[in-house]
Amino acid sequence: MATSCTQRPTLQSNSTALNHFMEKLMTKIFCFYDEQSLIDVTFKFANSTAVIPAHRLILAAASPYFANLFNGEQGNNPVIEINDIDSDIFERLIAFCYTGQTLITVSNVGAMVKAAIVLQLDDAITSCVDYLMTHIGEYTLQAVYTLERETQCELLKQKIIEYEIQNFMEISQSNEFLNFDVERMQRLLESDNLNIAREEDAYDAIKRWFNYDVPARQEQLPVLIACLRLIHFDDDFLFTHIEPLPGCELLAYKALLWTSKPEVRTKINVRFTEPRAISGTNCVGKTIIAVCSSINPKLLQYNKAEDKWEEYASLKYKSQWYRTILKDDDLLFTGGNKKGESLNIVRSWNIRNKTLQNLPAMNQARDEHCVVELDGKIYAIGGSEGNKTLSSVERYTTSDGWKFVNSLIVGRFLASAVSLNSKIYIIGGYNNDKYLKSIECYNPDSNTWTFCTRMTGFHTEPATAAHNGHIYVLSNKDDNCLVERYNPQEDTWSKICSLEVSGNLLAVVSLEKKLWAIGGISAGKTCVSVYDEENDHWEQKRSLPEKDITSCFVVPKALLASK
Repeated sequence: MATSCTQRPTLQSNSTALNHFMEKLMTKIFCFYDEQSLIDVTFKFANSTAVIPAHRLILAAASPYFANLFNGEQGNNPVIEINDIDSDIFERLIAFCYTGQTLITVSNVGAMVKAAIVLQLDDAITSCVDYLMTHIGEYTLQAVYTLERETQCELLKQKIIEYEIQNFMEISQSNEFLNFDVERMQRLLESDNLNIAREEDAYDAIKRWFNYDVPARQEQLPVLIACLRLIHFDDDFLFTHIEPLPGCELLAYKALLWTSKPEVRTKINVRFTEPRAISGTNCVGKTIIAVCSSINPKLLQYNKAEDKWEEYASLKYKSQWYRTILKDDDLLFTGGNKKGESLNIVRSWNIRNKTLQNLPAMNQARDEHCVVELDGKIYAIGGSEGNKTLSSVERYTTSDGWKFVNSLIVGRFLASAVSLNSKIYIIGGYNNDKYLKSIECYNPDSNTWTFCTRMTGFHTEPATAAHNGHIYVLSNKDDNCLVERYNPQEDTWSKICSLEVSGNLLAVVSLEKKLWAIGGISAGKTCVSVYDEENDHWEQKRSLPEKDITSCFVVPKALLASK
């Protein structure tokens, strides 16, 4: 029985002494656990031969579940049977009770969350949820939603909301978004921190959600439209987009009245009068970086305010025909060719710190291939090795490294690839010295490739980008850049306005709801062109000081702040 003579106040008066004492105490306790010394309870499992020894006092102190268990009818039993938790997961969480940490992986984190909830280990739940959200690309967003529904974990629910707010543009294009209930939609749209470039982006998301099930959602539409910052739309937008929506006429009228007659604002009920707090990582705070030349490339960044390009960094990288992709804060350089030999190397260059490091090598050496990201995973597709055209495809995750997935139907190199709507599309390229019009679509759920409708023209070393729900394909032919647009919902192609440039057009990106074509030569200068979709023509921006553009990416301006 504890008494008042316990010297806790004295220890607290000297934090160094207290920390030293607690460190020695916990080290000794874990040694007892590790050596199975002074064990007073053992757990066994119905479907396993494993047994897990432990100390009641430690477990009871770590979790109300164990405190109640040991004070209940089974409390004095030397052996207690556990029926609803896997023995391996249980053992990991017992270790957490002793050390405050345990091994969490993408493959076990779901089971860990469920078991930690059962065992009432709040700190373990927090560790698992934090791990889950930082590895959401590998675990997949759909699996996170399923886990939240199964567990009803409040912490996970809150973290998902924060993730949805920060990644709203990506979330709003997912299939899961279409099945959000109106309460979830309202919670997101009301957020002052919703990470969007313009208020029109929130409107577009509402329309996509609404059009998915118009009869069932017609009455709910005004509730969501009222969450928009309506007074920050111009009058034309209110007239042409808001006022025609069923049940939204009064909302549009109030917003118009607010902006046109300031003297009556006190009599008008408008929910939101201030603009959203735009964060530094949204599209307003994004710009383009261009990777120029293959060997020892330069990085240029676009200064939108002054419409000019500035050098950001240069790299020492002595290979060619590699492919580059943006992953978080890093540019990944995959494969390539050096002195006539195809490479399987992968190197990661951190944009912020300007440091280069090696990543696990691909299984297949390849150059002139495609590389694309989908759900946080990197795919290396096709390419060539020496004189051999490759059809192999491999996928990289931080947990498993590179693993082969199903191969292309038709091997190809100098093609282009893009991800859209949770699928990968590989377009054009060469096979046996022949140009390809074909396009293949990869479904990661079934691990299968299928053909889509062929392009109408041949595209030499095409540049592609996903933009406004379509795939744009650009390539040069006879001093003119041909442009086609693919509709994945209808599996159809259409031609749009050509771009009058010559030479190789090597990059195309989507920024601020506009399509940017980087590269090609006109009047001796490297062009930067922006597509005006409404009028079907290209506008010219400030040209680049470099000619050889190998790739371009959209990045947060804050990422380049260390320049």
